[in-house]
Amino acid sequence: MDEATRRRVEALLARYVDIVDQDRLEEWPDLFVENCRYRVTSALDYRDNLPHGVIYAVSKGMLRDRVSALREANVYEAQRYRHIVGPIWIEDDSEFVVRARSNFLVIRTMHTGEMLLFASGAYFDKIDVSTDPCRFIERIVVTDSDKIDTLLAIPL
Repeated sequence: MDEATRRRVEALLARYVDIVDQDRLEEWPDLFVENCRYRVTSALDYRDNLPHGVIYAVSKGMLRDRVSALREANVYEAQRYRHIVGPIWIEDDSEFVVRARSNFLVIRTMHTGEMLLFASGAYFDKIDVSTDPCRFIERIVVTDSDKIDTLLAIPL
């Protein structure tokens, strides 16, 4: 992979956490191809190759529906995320697709000001690099803990 492609992939990953952390969730689905897959699952379920997830979407439309539900229908306590993402491992999958993996921590701040380590884990990504900007074909969010907080409303 050339350096320009690597920088485009890194820019996509940086935009992802910036959009989520800055509560610009309406922009979140645009980071994905139309027929994408987004899943949040535990390490145990991922290891056992179980296909379900706490959050599971198989299209950009489902991601848009999730944002609409968060904004208009769901009731949840006001909160913000702050991501800390580790170094990115990237490898070619094919001419127009790369795979990437990175570790993350998410700190959740509640409206009361209380902060806590909310989630840790790894992102497993399949990315379309044939377009500029790059887009996620698949993002699997694997949490280290087998217990995922029921307050998970905002995408990790």
